[in-house]
Amino acid sequence: MTSFPALIGSFLAQAPSAPKGSESIFGNGLIMPLVLLVMFYMLLIRPQQRQKKEQAARIAALQAGDKVVTTAGIHGIVHNVKEHTVVVKVAEGTMIEFDKPAIATAHKKDVSAN
Repeated sequence: MTSFPALIGSFLAQAPSAPKGSESIFGNGLIMPLVLLVMFYMLLIRPQQRQKKEQAARIAALQAGDKVVTTAGIHGIVHNVKEHTVVVKVAEGTMIEFDKPAIATAHKKDVSAN
């Protein structure tokens, strides 16, 4: 009578192995997660970084007279730009001070309209 480990060993030795040419197109199992990480980076992270960079450039280029819309949806004209804040004129005689990151969109003043 043979022992159980010897029986298992002989069974595994007789089991047919997979043909050599039947590997997946991605090679071993490590390449697929790497492909997914690259796709994740290209589709999600990179566009968000680009949008942040464009927003920071718009905020840095603010000048008095530019038309802006805040993240709260308030439309106005830039009256004064300080180090960390922007004073926005929303109506005649009404000024509101916002943090610079609160500016969602900015449109340059029309200098050709003189």
